[in-house]
Amino acid sequence: MFLKVEIIAITAWAKPTLQHAADIISAGDSVKVINGTYKGFDIRISGTENQPIVFKAIGDVTINLPNSITSDGINIEEADWVVIDGFKIINQPRAGIRAAVSDHVTIKNNLCTQNYRWGIFTGFTNDIIIENNICSLSEAEHGIYVSNSGDRPIVRFNECFENNRCGIQLNADESQGGDGIITNAVIEGNILHDNGSGGGAAINLDGVQQSVIFNNLIYNNHASGIALFRIDGAEGSKNNNVFNNTIINPSDSRWNILANNGSSGNVVYNNILINHHSFRGSISIDESSFENFISDYNLLENRLSTDDGNSNINLAVWQSLGYDLNSQIVLSEENIFSDYNNNDYHLKSGSQPADMGTSLVSQIVLKDLENNSRPQGNGFDIGAYEFTSLSTGLKDLDIILKLGYIKIIQTHLIQEPK
Repeated sequence: MFLKVEIIAITAWAKPTLQHAADIISAGDSVKVINGTYKGFDIRISGTENQPIVFKAIGDVTINLPNSITSDGINIEEADWVVIDGFKIINQPRAGIRAAVSDHVTIKNNLCTQNYRWGIFTGFTNDIIIENNICSLSEAEHGIYVSNSGDRPIVRFNECFENNRCGIQLNADESQGGDGIITNAVIEGNILHDNGSGGGAAINLDGVQQSVIFNNLIYNNHASGIALFRIDGAEGSKNNNVFNNTIINPSDSRWNILANNGSSGNVVYNNILINHHSFRGSISIDESSFENFISDYNLLENRLSTDDGNSNINLAVWQSLGYDLNSQIVLSEENIFSDYNNNDYHLKSGSQPADMGTSLVSQIVLKDLENNSRPQGNGFDIGAYEFTSLSTGLKDLDIILKLGYIKIIQTHLIQEPK
């Protein structure tokens, strides 16, 4: 352990506030917060790689009032190597957790819900890790928002639902400074559902390049599934790998995957792309994004577009252009998924996606959404789940995601020396 100081019960202090802890810590310190309801805090002190600063909830810890400096619950600003672990942050005027101009920050195991603008927001943060969080019910915008020209963000194993706009948005935003590009992002294993009633894709990528988006389960979102585009970024979202995602769009949605405004060089393999809209379908691309675009080994609707969704064409015409030569029109959900009506998107034994995928994803997609090794059979399965005889139902996974941080903390406390 790299902990120089551990403060277990902040109520024993002369100034029993999280802000007081944030004011006096130094590199290597760990603040452990016991059960209770607290006002938020603002931290502007850095840790180091070997001695990070850690704020860790060790029980049921709720932050229901913003810190005294910004309109957020927890604010990390000009502070590197900080870990925020296990808090519940609710009803904040802006973000549940905000990190700005701060590198190597880890935000994990938090529940951010019913905050006005965002669950988690970052700006100009390199090498940030956002993992195992639940971000829901953001009134104005997104569950998780990674903004500005920060490179190498990792956004994985989060659940985002019922946010007004995107589940996850990455926006490089050239107008705010920097190069206007986010590079080498990893967006992996997230479960995103029931977002986008106010617009915005479940995974919205503006000016994101050389990144990987894989093993995400995306269902019942009301705009697009994965959008690769340019509005605020310096360039389009180029040269990304979109592998092994399961995307099921409802009848009021847009396209499963879209690429436009110069978003060229993207590769789309091993995805299940189901769309219940009467006109829109699986993939929409515009003329400016065709260069080096590759799409294959997907399960598709018989509706695709080459003109940014203004019209659609069938799979045969799409294939005549050289795309998805090894792809198939998708069968009904009941024939593919274990319990589609109850949002269980594990594969049935021997169903259409089984062993249908390509191993060209193998350098990136080593496991599936539940950490099962790929491939299990004669080839890669298509979608976020690899079929195994021991597959866990989605309801169980939801419980693991929502309670996992509590279980981890309990185990940690048992093992920690007195």
